[in-house]
Amino acid sequence: MVEYKHDKKLTELLKAMSDTTRRALLTQLCQHGASRVTDLADHYDMSLNAISKHIKILEKAQLVRRKTIGRTHWIEANLEQINLIENWFAELKSIWELRLDKLDEIIKGKIKND
Repeated sequence: MVEYKHDKKLTELLKAMSDTTRRALLTQLCQHGASRVTDLADHYDMSLNAISKHIKILEKAQLVRRKTIGRTHWIEANLEQINLIENWFAELKSIWELRLDKLDEIIKGKIKND
């Protein structure tokens, strides 16, 4: 089994993104820009405390940043970490492409020999 050099961080990112609410929060932040926590909570049928927990998970994974201005907490998307996921998928894709190329060679070789 091939070990990915950023395995721990990749796991953290994928776990953070595994929840529908967190994906929706991140999508909303990307579409509308930085938002107050209370404004984000207005879009969901859950408590402010529950939304805050989701945001903290996204913060821990470094998918969002928090800026505090006075007593207001602003949350903004931080998509730099997404590169780790994209790179991992690119590596998987290249492995599959190599396997498919090898299979193609085998099939073409078999056809020529028959």
